[in-house]
Amino acid sequence: MQTRSLQLCIGALLGLGALGLNAQDPTPQEPQQQQAAPGGFAGGAQRPTPEPRPYEKVITKEFTTDDGVFKVHRNRDRVFYEIPKAELGKDFLWVSQIRRTTLGVGYGGQALGNRVVRWEMRDRRVLLRSVNYEVVADAREPIAEAVRNANMETIIMAFNIEAFNKDGDPVIEVTRLMTTDVPEFSARTRLRARGLDASRSFIDRAVSYPINIEVDAIHTYTSPGDTPTPQAGPANPFAGSGMRGATGTVTVHYSMVKLPEKPMMPRLFDERVGYFSVRQMDYGRPENKATERRFITRWRLEKKDPNAALSEPVKPIVYYIDPATPKKWVPYLKAGVEKWQAAFEEAGFKNAIIAKEAPSKQEDPDWSAEDARYSVIRWLPSTIENASGPHVHDPRTGEILESDIQFYHNVQNLASNWYFVQASPLDKSAQKLPLSDDMVGKLVEYVAAHEVGHTLGFQHNMKASSQYPLEKVRDREWVKKMGHVSTLMDYSRFNYVAQPEDNIDPKDLIPGIGPYDKWATMWGYKPIPGASSPDDEKKALDEWARVQEKTPYLRFSTAGAQGSDPGDLTEAVGDADAVKATELGLKNLQRVMGYLLQATEQKGEDWDLLNEVYGRVLGQWSLEMNHVAAIVGGSETQQLHGGSEGVRFRPLPKERQAAAVKFLNDNAFFAPKWVLDPQILRRIEPDGALNRMRTAHQRIITSLLSPNRLTRLAEQEAMGGANAYSPAQFVSDLRKGIFSELGGPKVQIDSFRRNTQRVFLETVNDRLNGRAPVTDDARALLRAELRSLTSDVNRVLATVADRTTRAHLEDVKDQIAKILDPKFVPPAPAAGATPAFGRPGIDEEDPDALNCWPDYAIRRQ
Repeated sequence: MQTRSLQLCIGALLGLGALGLNAQDPTPQEPQQQQAAPGGFAGGAQRPTPEPRPYEKVITKEFTTDDGVFKVHRNRDRVFYEIPKAELGKDFLWVSQIRRTTLGVGYGGQALGNRVVRWEMRDRRVLLRSVNYEVVADAREPIAEAVRNANMETIIMAFNIEAFNKDGDPVIEVTRLMTTDVPEFSARTRLRARGLDASRSFIDRAVSYPINIEVDAIHTYTSPGDTPTPQAGPANPFAGSGMRGATGTVTVHYSMVKLPEKPMMPRLFDERVGYFSVRQMDYGRPENKATERRFITRWRLEKKDPNAALSEPVKPIVYYIDPATPKKWVPYLKAGVEKWQAAFEEAGFKNAIIAKEAPSKQEDPDWSAEDARYSVIRWLPSTIENASGPHVHDPRTGEILESDIQFYHNVQNLASNWYFVQASPLDKSAQKLPLSDDMVGKLVEYVAAHEVGHTLGFQHNMKASSQYPLEKVRDREWVKKMGHVSTLMDYSRFNYVAQPEDNIDPKDLIPGIGPYDKWATMWGYKPIPGASSPDDEKKALDEWARVQEKTPYLRFSTAGAQGSDPGDLTEAVGDADAVKATELGLKNLQRVMGYLLQATEQKGEDWDLLNEVYGRVLGQWSLEMNHVAAIVGGSETQQLHGGSEGVRFRPLPKERQAAAVKFLNDNAFFAPKWVLDPQILRRIEPDGALNRMRTAHQRIITSLLSPNRLTRLAEQEAMGGANAYSPAQFVSDLRKGIFSELGGPKVQIDSFRRNTQRVFLETVNDRLNGRAPVTDDARALLRAELRSLTSDVNRVLATVADRTTRAHLEDVKDQIAKILDPKFVPPAPAAGATPAFGRPGIDEEDPDALNCWPDYAIRRQ
């Protein structure tokens, strides 16, 4: 249903399950007094169901009526549905959003969740049921009855039938459905509230259209006085801090859309092509087991002329631009949407996707951005630097029905600074901040195109950045034709590897629709003549997917390789050879530092901009160093299916891994003098350089010594023997590099290096004695390295003349002794305690999966 890439944009914001995106946390409700409501009984009390009354006694002249898929009758605060018998038993998609919010609870337009519902008449009542399609079976098979018995539709609410019209259609009052705290539709946990005050909650708007009903309800939530009041907004767009104060009022929008009576024929998912998918456990298949079937999420596109190689669709994909969008960015957002037309042409569709400005109130007074019939790029007044591209789909088939792209106002700031840091050495017009409106517009266009890609069904494809040879990334003609990366859906932002002498056209520094995007769109959307079922398409889809075996830049991230493939990195350019790419990237960063002060200086203004951009330069330095760290314990991977030659996972050569550690020892663990410019640092802070470098080194060392990496190295040695880069050799090389001063003729260790060495010891201590200590060979190897380090320190201490260095080395010995002594091991954290560093359940190597445009601080906090 609503899908955010787990790498989503936003999106990889984007899936939490087909039927429960943004599902609310199971927060227990405070006991509330049950009150009788019109059309039902309190607390499930058993009372006789009243007889329906005459229609004219129920729907009186005081009511106004809106005719559509149901008739919606309203008299002040009371709302009735008149449901045609033909619509009973049909599937509807119920989409809930917060249209207007209170401080501390996200932003207007954000989703609460969605589910399939069905209206059913039973005796003198109408039931609203929640329908689940995760478990299915062919209705013609005997097991279908068992599946139905194991997957009974939940009753969300029951309504007394107030009257019948002349055709026998039931009339029910639905007021309490929209004005009480119904768990399936509630915003309560999003606000972190305890209850809903019915006396301050009411229906604001209810409109019926041919296939949908749109309702706005004002809900006022309460929080008891003993609940701490949050004082700050959310740290990221997907985690609200809760309403501020004892009460909060929001407008909740409910959109109920009739699902297609003729479901779209689904297309089977294939791991070789990066689509989001819906899953169904199918018990009616001929295989001798329960079979999980996965279908890609995609829009229903049908040709006006089925015989034409290139035809306009019967119904194009349309995106509306939010009226709240700053006018100067509207043309760029539209261009970002329509970039994808070229990709759809590969699938045989012309003008398949178009963008429009939302109609004014005068043009269409009933148009609403929350109407689930419309896909909208929503512009949100937020300081968050992000964007996300979720979509809503039919869980039966994966058919995408609509999307609301979330565009946070300050993503333009992030994109601008990122472009300056990564691309300004190749674009002289970007060597002064702020960037021109036209330049920022092009960046907005790029962000929009990326998020639209998610809403077309595409996952992130981090593999793409490593599929062009490094020399092609620097080839002017190649980049003009193919881009520096083969897809918009990678986190390969701007070409920071190319050098000024390569003369890359600045227009080509920003990714556009690439060959992977065109190929993947063809694979997912091109009609296959003669196919009448998903299985009929399997042969053609397999043949199309095998093209990538000979064309590497059409490949998608390998299933199960996350964290182990250094060619599957976020924020990388040219990571097929991360060492060389980083060498080139560092040259460009040095160029940026050469004009950073002049680029950010603004007469009469403070140095906040310099401080911000300097932090991003240091973040880029750390980012590129971590790309090299990923080589250690890594494998080259490729998604292959049966019938293809070779294996999916191939450990990287020993020599390449050792070279990566040497590069880091020579470049990463020394403070680069070009970064530590006093003319910059003493404008932004009296101190802090030591801590900045310590933090950067901590991230690299923590990643290198992550348990998963050590485990992979151990397995590579177990299977590869002497041909593998052993964990013993790795930890020895790393320790010797970080303490290289101990092998020199004169031992003197500066402040930055002392910090780095302390970080190494702290990380090793965490691995041996932390909340999740290593228990395999890594424990013995790390303890052995500490003993070797103690011996090295003892050997040189007598020759150390520098007093601070001597004190540091004495302290190193003391710290090692404590690490190795069981009596100094800290107690295990209490169950449920939050660790002091990092996020529970998130490995240090894992890319951030929440945000499409994460800032460095958010991504690696």
